[in-house]
Amino acid sequence: MKKRLFTPGPTPVPEAVSLAMAAPIIHHRTPEFEALFAEVNDGLKYLFQTQNEVFTLACSGTGAMEAAVVNILSRGEKVLVIRGGKFGERWAEIASAYGAQVEAVDVEWGHPINLDLVANRLKATPDLKAVFATQSETSTGVLYDVQALGELVRGHQALLVVDAITGIGVHELLTDAWHLDVVVTGSQKGMMLPPGLAFVTLSQAAWQAVETSDMPRYYFDLDKARQSLEKNQTPYTPAVSLVVGLKEALGMIRTEALENIWRRHQRQAQATRDAVRALGLELFAQSPSNVLTAVIAPQAPSAKQIIATLFEQYGVKVAGGQDRLKDRIFRISHIGYVDHADIVGMVSALEGALKHLGWNFEVGAGVAAAQRVLTAEQGN
Repeated sequence: MKKRLFTPGPTPVPEAVSLAMAAPIIHHRTPEFEALFAEVNDGLKYLFQTQNEVFTLACSGTGAMEAAVVNILSRGEKVLVIRGGKFGERWAEIASAYGAQVEAVDVEWGHPINLDLVANRLKATPDLKAVFATQSETSTGVLYDVQALGELVRGHQALLVVDAITGIGVHELLTDAWHLDVVVTGSQKGMMLPPGLAFVTLSQAAWQAVETSDMPRYYFDLDKARQSLEKNQTPYTPAVSLVVGLKEALGMIRTEALENIWRRHQRQAQATRDAVRALGLELFAQSPSNVLTAVIAPQAPSAKQIIATLFEQYGVKVAGGQDRLKDRIFRISHIGYVDHADIVGMVSALEGALKHLGWNFEVGAGVAAAQRVLTAEQGN
């Protein structure tokens, strides 16, 4: 049985990317690698929509989050974390681990940010060093308005640090235009690569914070990364094969163009949401991200049963809920290397699983709902 990934990471890897990574490995301290890395760095600037350098780290996205914390903060500084899911909580956990004073704006899981609460906290705490936010809260399926946050924080001395690990390459994100000071992402999401690379970019204001930071760091020292990048190198051994694949993936992204990628994900997300509702199921997120569809599972069949049946009978792997949402939701990703036919096939498999488990719905209703969205776009 063919296995199909509909998880928010790892995501499907294009055949061209896999083939590129299968080529004989090259040494990283050579002109050949430097030429490759220069091309990659140009492509990363396009993806992040920034004129600043983007640094490539051999780690997961969480490593880039830690790099952001230890490079811009000093011990004891106050930070504000927007906390509405597991990944907002992760910002708070990392900052606390390094001795920052963490304050939080808690957002009800599944709901968008109340910007007034953030504005009031900024006003009440003039000595905040940074605000940490998540663009797409993958644990709940919610999209946060990072552009509005950028405008809000712009009038404060605090830096705005954004986890775009699942958001970038799916949703519009304009690092420079939206006044985002630090943005991080990972390779195994919208970038269509296996896990193992993470990326971070810093504004000039963020670099000023780096100069005064007293946090301990060694491997994640971004000043070392900046010095190496001047020679199209990394300070330590890079994940060479992944960088080769990254070149291929970034080429695919540029060929399709970001605007088209954003529209494709929007259509495929809408098709999935309409299909889920047509099958009599409810969505969890009040402001849904195009990264994934978080579906409230009925008591019978349960989320665990639906997830297991999809995989065992159809080879379709979707994600379950995390923490307080465990067994309450299941999450269907439509991120990265996914096309319209993949969406229709996934919905058909979902129908089959639900039918097998005794859920009452009109067979074909989900597929028809998805097709209405996808074929309407094709006819324009």
